[in-house]
Amino acid sequence: MRRTDREVTAKEDMIAIMEKCDVCRIALNNGDYPYILPLNFGMEVKDGKVELYFHGAMEGMKYDLIQKDNRASFEMDCEHRLVTEIERGSCTMAYESVIGQGHIEVLSDSEKYEGLCILMKHYHQEDFPFDQAVIPKTKVFKLVVEHMTGKRRVKS
Repeated sequence: MRRTDREVTAKEDMIAIMEKCDVCRIALNNGDYPYILPLNFGMEVKDGKVELYFHGAMEGMKYDLIQKDNRASFEMDCEHRLVTEIERGSCTMAYESVIGQGHIEVLSDSEKYEGLCILMKHYHQEDFPFDQAVIPKTKVFKLVVEHMTGKRRVKS
């Protein structure tokens, strides 16, 4: 990382940033160009490993790509604020972000409920009684994070 003064090195700090984010973008291998998509997500830390949970329809391009190559990159960011310095004639952006890589695993039917509960918990609806009839019509998958880095620019 070029700007080490902005680097977030502690795993706990990166997790705290991730907890504040409401969208996670994943990038999948699609030949000549990456395929990137924004998704709602949930997060769990198991045995020191971060796992990101997602859901979607039962079929689609992302699943075709995951089946061919389950490696993925991810990005999430939050705390955006434009900072202007009128007297200097400059402006910048305050932010916090985490990027990383890992591999995707599609959850089995018996694991879907727990994955959906993790998603709901992220959006502060831990005990939300969602209709379980959607479970057979929903695909749930997780990205097991193998590497991640964090960055922040906090400016008043």
